[in-house]
Amino acid sequence: MKASNPNPALSAVLRAGQPVTGHRPWPRFVVNVEIWNTLLAGLAKGRWNLLGLWAEPSMIHLAVHQVESETLSVASLPCPTGTFPSVGRWHPPAQRLERTITDLVGLLPDASPDLRPWLDHGRWPHRYPLGSSIAPTEAMPPYPFLPVEGESLHQIPVGPVHAGIIEPGHFRFTANGEAVVRLEERLGYVHKGIERLLNGAPLERVARLVGRVSGDSTVSYAWAFARAVEAATATEIPARAAWLRALMAELERLANHCGDIGAICNDAAFALMLAHCAVLREQVLRASATCFGHRLLMDCVIPGGVAVDLSADGVSLLRALIVEMRRAFPPLIKLYDHTPSLQDRTANTGTLNPMLAHQFGCGGVIGRAAGRAFDARRQPGYPPYDQLEFTVPTRRESDVNARVWVRIREVEQSLALIEQILERLPSGPLCEALNRPEQVVEGMALIEGFRGDILLWLRLAADGTVACCHPRDPSWFQWPLLEAVIEGNIVADFPLCNKSFNCSYSGHDL
Repeated sequence: MKASNPNPALSAVLRAGQPVTGHRPWPRFVVNVEIWNTLLAGLAKGRWNLLGLWAEPSMIHLAVHQVESETLSVASLPCPTGTFPSVGRWHPPAQRLERTITDLVGLLPDASPDLRPWLDHGRWPHRYPLGSSIAPTEAMPPYPFLPVEGESLHQIPVGPVHAGIIEPGHFRFTANGEAVVRLEERLGYVHKGIERLLNGAPLERVARLVGRVSGDSTVSYAWAFARAVEAATATEIPARAAWLRALMAELERLANHCGDIGAICNDAAFALMLAHCAVLREQVLRASATCFGHRLLMDCVIPGGVAVDLSADGVSLLRALIVEMRRAFPPLIKLYDHTPSLQDRTANTGTLNPMLAHQFGCGGVIGRAAGRAFDARRQPGYPPYDQLEFTVPTRRESDVNARVWVRIREVEQSLALIEQILERLPSGPLCEALNRPEQVVEGMALIEGFRGDILLWLRLAADGTVACCHPRDPSWFQWPLLEAVIEGNIVADFPLCNKSFNCSYSGHDL
């Protein structure tokens, strides 16, 4: 991996490639192996962050972001031989993405440190469904978990079926007594073939499907898809639509954070917090249903704007919700902060090394609790957040307690944002007809969901259908860090650590 300049700027590296016309709002470049390797060297040295890695049958795409220069770009490497230089060899956050690319498309990463399948459990009727799509000729061997050596070690397999109504995932613990020596995850049990379903579908169907990639983030996913379509077609949406999208997104954030705070406390055997937080979450969901017709706000954000308006009665209802939340929430914060038995479980438990948070480009609550203040609403930013006042809460302790406190502060910020939006909500139409592309165009968006930044890239065919689409959940860069934070903790603290992360199975499994 050689580069002529030891510290090249991201834009300078990419300009050596061939720009792709019709890719908005950020550029995409077709690069050669030399440029690709220079990009990998920059990732390995932490000069820029990995935002996404996905592939088509003959090309792999790498989205990177340089925070200091606010440069966000996509590099595309042709793969005529079906292989590409491994990103994960130099940058560990890419390893599971590479394994997924092999499972779905069939491209192989050269010199990859991990070639095990990831999403493919050997149950699909075809291998490489987004590539050559060949029928399997033999059964897939049992999944080879990584070996662990040492004295007095034992394994504890958990899942994929769990107690309660939650999504499936397998966790393989290796422990010495009660202390966890290693945790290894096995995901992919809720793979739905999302990208195959999206490719070739009309915009209306894709919008509905993308909004269901991870149901608790339906507003954020739908917003990411809509912004990518609007960027690709150079469509400006009405101001009222942008503000209503932000209102819905903050309601979504509010409901999820209230639920998570209660659930974390419940996993520490403090069910009282769960009960009170569940009441607040229910109030947010009922207000959402009354104002916009759906408790989770599904299908409210559409390409070109929004599908439903907020009435004057809805404004009054949301103002009353803010008053009630500000009355009921502070006593719960006090209860959390003044319960020593609860603090004993959350403080100094599941501590994440801040260096790992930065290396993995970890967003959302997990990153912010480790001092990483990245928030897509601020950078690269999008309307109407550039006209709203809010802070991005951060902590340095990076434990379960810090992740609870970041959620608490984000609840407060969301209430303030909702209040600002209601005060300044512009009048006008709700939707704008999309400009009709006369050729193939591409779009990309980065939206801040309650878990962190959601990336979505798409290509529209000349007839306006979706030629291909790739959604990337923030959990891709968070699940691996859960393995890191549990090491050295006791097995009984895993539910607490897991809930404080609250990664999405469905969003990850695609």
